[in-house]
Amino acid sequence: MASPDALRGHVDAMLLAVLADGPVHGYGAVERIRARSDGALDFPSGTVYPALKRLERRGLIEGEWASSGRSKRVYRLTAAGTAALADERSEWAATSSMITRVLGAAHA
Repeated sequence: MASPDALRGHVDAMLLAVLADGPVHGYGAVERIRARSDGALDFPSGTVYPALKRLERRGLIEGEWASSGRSKRVYRLTAAGTAALADERSEWAATSSMITRVLGAAHA
C-alpha cells in the first residue's frame, strides 16, 4: 500500500475522478476509490470530507442535500471540475512517466 506521504496532494484528483462516474455522497466516493484500487486505498472520513468541502469551495464540485431515509450530501462535478480533472490527468501522466524513467532505469 502507498504511504500517506505518497498520496498527499492526490486525494482531490482521485475524488474528482470518481465523481466523473456520476453524483455520489461522501461515503460512496470512498467506496468507489476502494473498488478502483482493489481495496488498497481506504480513506477515512477525516480525509475525504474536508477534501470534498475544499473542492466545493473551489467550484470544482457542487453538493446538495438528498434524503432517502437519512439526509446525505450528494456531490457532482461542475464544468470547472471536469476541466480540472483533465488537467490533473495530464499532469499525472507526465509526472508518473518521468518518475518511471528515473526509477525504472538500471544503469551500470
